[in-house]
Amino acid sequence: MELMSGNEAIAQGAWEAGCTIGVAYPGTPSTETLEAFAKKEGVYAEWCVNEKVAVEVGIGASAAGARVLATMKHVGVNVAADPLFTAAYTGVGGGMVILAADDPGMYSSQNEQDSHYYAQAAAIPCLDPADSAEALRFTREAYDISERFDVPVIIRSSVRISHTKTPVEAGERAEAPARPYEKNPAKWVMMPAFAKPRRLVQLDRIDKLRQWVETCPYNEVREGKGAIGIVCAGAAYQHVAEALPDASIFKLGVTWPLPAAALRDFADSVEAVYVVEEGSEYLKDAVRACGVPVSETPCPLPRAGELSPGLVRAAFGLEQPPHAPAATDLPGRPPALCPGCPHRLVFKELSRMRAIVTGDIGCYTLGALPPLSAMDTTVDMGASVSMAHGFELALADTEHRPIVAVIGDSTFAHSGLSSLISTVYNRGAGTVCVLDNRTTAMTGRQGNPFNGVTLQNRPSRELNIEAVVAALGVEDVHVVDPNDAAAVRRALKEATGSDDISVIVFRSPCVLLERHVEPPLFVSDSCTACGACVTLGCPALGRDETGRALIDPALCIGCGHCTQYCRFDAIVKE
Repeated sequence: MELMSGNEAIAQGAWEAGCTIGVAYPGTPSTETLEAFAKKEGVYAEWCVNEKVAVEVGIGASAAGARVLATMKHVGVNVAADPLFTAAYTGVGGGMVILAADDPGMYSSQNEQDSHYYAQAAAIPCLDPADSAEALRFTREAYDISERFDVPVIIRSSVRISHTKTPVEAGERAEAPARPYEKNPAKWVMMPAFAKPRRLVQLDRIDKLRQWVETCPYNEVREGKGAIGIVCAGAAYQHVAEALPDASIFKLGVTWPLPAAALRDFADSVEAVYVVEEGSEYLKDAVRACGVPVSETPCPLPRAGELSPGLVRAAFGLEQPPHAPAATDLPGRPPALCPGCPHRLVFKELSRMRAIVTGDIGCYTLGALPPLSAMDTTVDMGASVSMAHGFELALADTEHRPIVAVIGDSTFAHSGLSSLISTVYNRGAGTVCVLDNRTTAMTGRQGNPFNGVTLQNRPSRELNIEAVVAALGVEDVHVVDPNDAAAVRRALKEATGSDDISVIVFRSPCVLLERHVEPPLFVSDSCTACGACVTLGCPALGRDETGRALIDPALCIGCGHCTQYCRFDAIVKE
């Protein structure tokens, strides 16, 4: 018996099932799954440029007969939806399991969404583990389900299941010989002539899945003492079990398709049925569609964010257990770019020039927060370049502020490159800043095509951003050191003054990669309390009660960014 997070348990379950190939794009809360899988014996694992590519690689490997694991966060499922929906027609060769890790509460995401809807829409079976032991078991057995019904299987997790460690009983690996590949265009070539018959295959599969789910071992009923019954799944089950110990609970391990007859039998055994879920009404609507009358809780459950035992109790009008009140006098701790972050001066200069900045997904999104306040939009990966082009189109023939897109190196490979191709093709203008910090920083410093680091440290190719951009036909391409404020200011001024499209590659390693630290800086008596240095938003910089600058030596890494903005030479090395 050992403790594993849900992510680690999913990796273990895939390995025990004989899965040999893992593919993913890193995204919290799913990232650690493939990292854990990559460390196991006898497997191949890679970071792909995006989730769509990952699923397509997975489908190819499955068609060739291998068992495959593809992992992604919930917004990654949006990117992967195109091949995913068609894979529900083609089916599989070797078993294929897809982890969709949702993020209720948006701890590290731009939205909340419920991946159950993808399973329902694509008609792909979906399993919801409620702890790490189930995550391991469900994943291991999902490969047999995948091959039995000739369909990919979704393991739907959430941030709480992904990151909470609970006991598991790890097992041995069961080797699964690859199924021999045989040419079969009627199964794998989804042109209309072949897709129409595969649609009938899919409908027959749905009927068989609906029969199977009624007696499958993944749905459990916990009989209680009270008159109410709760239907729930995943992390919500843990909250319900703690909050309502006397309730009867139908814990769904399979959330698509639902066991309609079993749910109706459960409803007949209690006086009222309630559904408890996070972030959507997927489960409530689906249970009602099974012919089960669902009651409303005395007090509404929150429509957004994560659940907790306290919120579940409150929904049923129950008192909260005794607990210490939450502290109310703690100082705020807003997120900020790290001390020495190479992105900081770029945002400072964009703020100074009052540019309209279309941003992207990454740790540099923090450039939107005060005091930098240098980002106007963030929607999804790759949108910065596309939206900048949209701004240019809408504001054409008007006097307007400079329009600048800001995107990280990994995100540029993920989907920014295709956006730039479209802009160049359509003779777009504007400035694109690629913040190349040599890693995929936000999700834990994973590799990407532009630093050439692979998941299992295999020999690779490091792609050259400026060469790729120049090959697209962009003539104005420059590489600039983002730690040099004067160089950043000059490059931005020249690029935004051009009538054509300009690309600036701001290249400097993430400070967490090399962890190079110089002696901390200090504030001398010549400080005039002007506050210019504090506007950089560095966590190491503050002000005393007189307004003079302060530097926290425990946080300062001696990068010297602040010295470039002090007109009085008050920030010194010793």
